[in-house]
Amino acid sequence: MVYKQAILVLFTIATCAPSGFKKSTYSPIEYSPPKVTVSKKETVNITLPEKKTIYAVIETSSGTMIVELFHKDAPATVQNFIDLAQGVKETKDPETGKLQKKPFYNGLKFHRVIPDFMIQGGDPKGDGTGGPGYNFPDEINGVALGLDKLKIASAPSYGRYLQMAVIYSMGIKSQEEFNTRKTEVEENFTFAKDNFSVLEILHRAGYRFNDVLNSHKAKKGSLAMANSGPNTNGSQFFINQVDTPHLDGLHTVFGQLVSGESVLNDIVSLGNSNTKIEKISIIDTLN
Repeated sequence: MVYKQAILVLFTIATCAPSGFKKSTYSPIEYSPPKVTVSKKETVNITLPEKKTIYAVIETSSGTMIVELFHKDAPATVQNFIDLAQGVKETKDPETGKLQKKPFYNGLKFHRVIPDFMIQGGDPKGDGTGGPGYNFPDEINGVALGLDKLKIASAPSYGRYLQMAVIYSMGIKSQEEFNTRKTEVEENFTFAKDNFSVLEILHRAGYRFNDVLNSHKAKKGSLAMANSGPNTNGSQFFINQVDTPHLDGLHTVFGQLVSGESVLNDIVSLGNSNTKIEKISIIDTLN
């Protein structure tokens, strides 16, 4: 078994060695959902679905997509997206470092496009490393996603998190310590694989979940936050072209494509950075 990659990631964040490795450590975080508000009233010259909710109308150089925003099921994430789209939130200019308020997404490109997977945008740098100048937490209910019932042994796509969870839980801080405790690592790895749920493993790997929201699975058409690990959300988002169950619990799903699937497919066909976001309008039909 190869653990070196996970060890390198965790050298700087490992904590004191735990007691009782075989006991469950999962517990939900405290969470109070905020109320979503749309600061600016906007209109569009297209027909929206009849359902009363909040929509994001994403106009691109390849056509228009309409996304229903899950304002009740991921309210803080939806609020962030709305505020960035409408330019009511301060963001940091990636070139000057100065704070600014402007419609954040207008003019940005879908910089990362992977056929039979997703399209990703929202990066002012255009290379996958940019953001608004801040991070905010994940907003996920792992139990609502069924991760407490899914055994890690039945979900090989979470394998690297299993490795991370074991090393993190054991508090291993160096390659030397890993080599010294290798037998113990392998025993704990086997135990965790046979007994722990995906929820327990992700919790041990640093992810935190609430028990309040009705979180959605990452499926075809899902709008979700892109990130680089737990609680590293900013401005980047992706829209799935296919179901991606291996991403459940790792990314906050905060909307669903309701119109424009052909546009999504066209963006995929065009490839990286060949489609520009011209404007994202937020339409509140609740009031």
